Amino acid sequence: MPLMTSRERGKIRAVLVDDSATIRSVLRRKLEADGTIEVVGTASDGLEALDLIAQVRPDVVTLDIEMPRLDGLSTLQRLMASQPTPVVMVSSLTREGADATIRALELGAVDFIEKPALATAVGAVADDLISKVRHAALARVQAPLAAATPRPPIARSSATDRWRRRIVVIGASTGGPQAVRRVLTSLPAGMHVPVVVVQHMPAGFTRSLADRLNDLGPLKVREAEAGMTLTPGEVLLAPGGYHLTFDRHGVAALNQEPAEMGVRPAINVTMASIAQIPLANPVAVILTGMGSDGTRGAGLIKAAGGTVLSEAEATCVVYGMPRAVFEAGHVDEVYPLDQMADGIVRQVRESVARSA
Repeated sequence: MPLMTSRERGKIRAVLVDDSATIRSVLRRKLEADGTIEVVGTASDGLEALDLIAQVRPDVVTLDIEMPRLDGLSTLQRLMASQPTPVVMVSSLTREGADATIRALELGAVDFIEKPALATAVGAVADDLISKVRHAALARVQAPLAAATPRPPIARSSATDRWRRRIVVIGASTGGPQAVRRVLTSLPAGMHVPVVVVQHMPAGFTRSLADRLNDLGPLKVREAEAGMTLTPGEVLLAPGGYHLTFDRHGVAALNQEPAEMGVRPAINVTMASIAQIPLANPVAVILTGMGSDGTRGAGLIKAAGGTVLSEAEATCVVYGMPRAVFEAGHVDEVYPLDQMADGIVRQVRESVARSA
């Protein structure tokens, strides 16, 4: 009787790419001990990895950033152009590593783990990697958005534009950095509405994400700090490791109270505080992500008289959070990612004729 393939057994087929033989060995042992993952190959650099991936066609790839011959970012870019595959990056917790990680997420990586400074400590992150490999195996990946045919940009704001008094709050998780970038860079310059973004991400990486979004888009983007206020035309990004809340006057506060649904920052926490701001008339936007964070918050937004938009299944990397909000009955409008910015603008832009 022929042996069953790993796919027939229901196991996730993974390729590990790292220039350290010690790390490859430890991760392979840890992943395969889980029983749901089979490592079908390892590679020590990007060129070797691309050849191997083309041969074995894995379900998920773990990819180091710093490697000889061909680094992780260049490898990822080539892979996503030729054979889009779910990738989990292995990133060092330095400013340079964080910047590279944000770039990797823009190029199509599904997620990342933080790489310990010592190779002998890599086993400590194995449980996190196992979880992320499992989630990545469920992801729908495509060529990076930057390579897609661009839609006509939303018309730039003019002196005659009128904006409703609203607050936009966006929540995202797996696949979120790429989705958030698409939305924020498609919004018009001069949009006179405050925007808040909660992206599931650990401490040390959200500053790089905020800086990158600030450089790419027309709106000013900052990592939120205690005491900052909701300001029309500016975006505040929740810092990794902290819940972000606002008081009734729109002043930001940060806390490290227990994680909600296993995450901090939690979208629910931020949305709950915004729902309590008088006359906020909030617009909640739920983008791609695993789990159901944002469902409770979206319900509170609706109860406060706000509006809830969710990303369509067809464009989600993981249709988890948008599905949960939709099935809870909180969603007013559904948009594919490339139309979400238009949907937001329709909610907050007020015609001169109507408001005159």
